[in-house]
Amino acid sequence: MISFWQVFKSLWFVGVIAIVVAVFPILINILVRKIEEIKWKRWLEKHKALEDWKKLGGNGREFEKIVALIFKNSGYKTRVVGGAGDGGIDIKAEKDGKRFFIQCKQMDKVKPDDVRAFWGAIENKIKKGRAEKGFFVTTGIFTDTSEEFVKDKQIELVDGLKLEKLKK
Repeated sequence: MISFWQVFKSLWFVGVIAIVVAVFPILINILVRKIEEIKWKRWLEKHKALEDWKKLGGNGREFEKIVALIFKNSGYKTRVVGGAGDGGIDIKAEKDGKRFFIQCKQMDKVKPDDVRAFWGAIENKIKKGRAEKGFFVTTGIFTDTSEEFVKDKQIELVDGLKLEKLKK
């Protein structure tokens, strides 16, 4: 009769292979994210001006990565989540145990409808204590009506010049 240990000794490598197959994609994903972060850090070191950020393409994804990196350099832990179906939140950030949501727009002038839509996306999350506040970040400026809208809301508007100062 074959004992458990005899079977284990002859099949141990199957278990090792299964573990490697399960862990390998996770390690590759971590490595790819780290390489991408290094790439954007280097890009940001060479392109420090707002005018460079306005020229970014990629349907806003590159700008989201730059904003996430700028916030990370300011002490936030960030994760880009934007894309189709992002619910109006492009970046989730955390600092000092508090959560924040960030919306990014490469626009010359942000209109109140965009800010209202962002507030609609985060209002319940903030009221339920799942976030401290939101940041609406743009390469341009905000209309006076947009600025008026956020006066009693937990949204901080970050225009292009303010973002450029955050970078430094």
